[in-house]
Amino acid sequence: MTNEMYGIYEPGADITGHASAAVTGRRFLKVSGNRTDGNVAVNHATAGGRAFGVSKYSADSGKKVGVARGNSRVVQVDVVGTVAAFGEVEVGANGTAIPKNAGVAVGFVVTGVADAVGEVSLY
Repeated sequence: MTNEMYGIYEPGADITGHASAAVTGRRFLKVSGNRTDGNVAVNHATAGGRAFGVSKYSADSGKKVGVARGNSRVVQVDVVGTVAAFGEVEVGANGTAIPKNAGVAVGFVVTGVADAVGEVSLY
């Protein structure tokens, strides 16, 4: 008998999540509990905390939502505040991106952005 490890989620591969609360597209998500219907339970990431990925579109509570993941992957995220090109971001209110302050850095913008949809390279 062999002890083989099988990858569950490969880097950069999108997954499907189960929204445990309503989520808005282009927002950071966190794991919010155990699997539901075979999918990871997700909702908006906590301000200053870690991120599991970014919601690909909006979804009502109890519905499926696409989650974009992957280190160094560039995705669109709603940015609140002004971030200069190559500036780091952290999670803000309701899963938005804000300029890095005291929270966990979750990525950096590849071009400057102010209160708009930004291009974020994920950590």
